[in-house]
Amino acid sequence: MSWWILPTTADIGIRAFSSSAEGAITECVLGLQSIQLEDKNPESLNHLTRFNGVWSVVISNNDLERGLVKFLEEILYRGSIENQWLVDLAVKIDEKSISAHVSWVKSDLVNREIEIKAVTLHELVFREINIGEIVTGVDPNIPTFEGPGWMAQVVLDI
Repeated sequence: MSWWILPTTADIGIRAFSSSAEGAITECVLGLQSIQLEDKNPESLNHLTRFNGVWSVVISNNDLERGLVKFLEEILYRGSIENQWLVDLAVKIDEKSISAHVSWVKSDLVNREIEIKAVTLHELVFREINIGEIVTGVDPNIPTFEGPGWMAQVVLDI
């Protein structure tokens, strides 16, 4: 696991680390989905029929922070409105979009513990960490990270 729950006063957050921007997005998405699940074991959905597709959001001016928010909002929208609960993905980033080949199951078959209403811009971070740069951990559970790599951090409205 390369994502952790970020302590906040009222909502819930995620901090993720990866060696690539695509990996950091993937970790954020997996964290988003896991937080919502009643059974936190990722294998708990393996018995459900999987469907495949490509999900994409447009980004402007190579703004990866806003792109991350838009992509996470797309995941929430599809999970609550389109009956498509994401279970796995392979992310691709280019200068105009963030897209992913996804596997999903029918949302109405997924037991959820909490509902995430929105992805906020509060404390939003999505950036490359340089070689030797240190990102200080957050007590009690988020470790310190030393670059090179990528960090993503989002706060979710519950």
